[in-house]
Amino acid sequence: MCGRYITKDQRALERELPFLDVKDWPKFEASYNIAPTQLAPVVIATPTGNVCRPMRFGLVPFFAKGVPGPYSTINARVETIETSASYRGPWKRGQRCLVLASGFYEWQLLPDGKSKQPYFIKPADQESFAFAGLWDSSKAEDGTMTYSFTIITLPASPLMALIHNTTLREPALLTPQGCRVWLGGSAQQGRALLTPYPDELIVAWPVSKRVNSPKSNDEKLIEPVEIA
Repeated sequence: MCGRYITKDQRALERELPFLDVKDWPKFEASYNIAPTQLAPVVIATPTGNVCRPMRFGLVPFFAKGVPGPYSTINARVETIETSASYRGPWKRGQRCLVLASGFYEWQLLPDGKSKQPYFIKPADQESFAFAGLWDSSKAEDGTMTYSFTIITLPASPLMALIHNTTLREPALLTPQGCRVWLGGSAQQGRALLTPYPDELIVAWPVSKRVNSPKSNDEKLIEPVEIA
């Protein structure tokens, strides 16, 4: 599962992700605690080139008439993206997107079986990167359009299983080349990218439990803390 992550501001992402070939960037500030239902930047392919759009975190399927369903759609399991009612449509239509990020959080269940310690995690070889995602648009009865996305998750690697030791899942992180294939390649080529990022290229450290609240949003959230 991946329910919280961070992203730098528009200028930093434009500088650090030039290989995305985005034509026009919308203005947005850095966020250190993106949570479900919030708007976040994603990149999609269009006939005129790649564009970055703010979309809702948590996919609202086209058939939902703009109304979020009762179940969480922030993550799409790789095992069911081709069969799930919410995700098979975007997958079949090739509505793949790049969810822009600079790191993410996961929670480790501690030995007492009750408390959890949050960790900040990022690829060591990329300052900013993209999760593999799917997007969709849904039209409400009043004509309002909702654009939304989900992050694809995979079975956890050994390292991620130690950190995210409850659900044993991890988000699908892409390399720069993988980003280009995810947007412009075939479904088969895209499917082949959905594998764990190498553990040796992942860095992680414990952070403050202030991140537990979506209201907390400042750069100190990603600073390392000592575990008592």
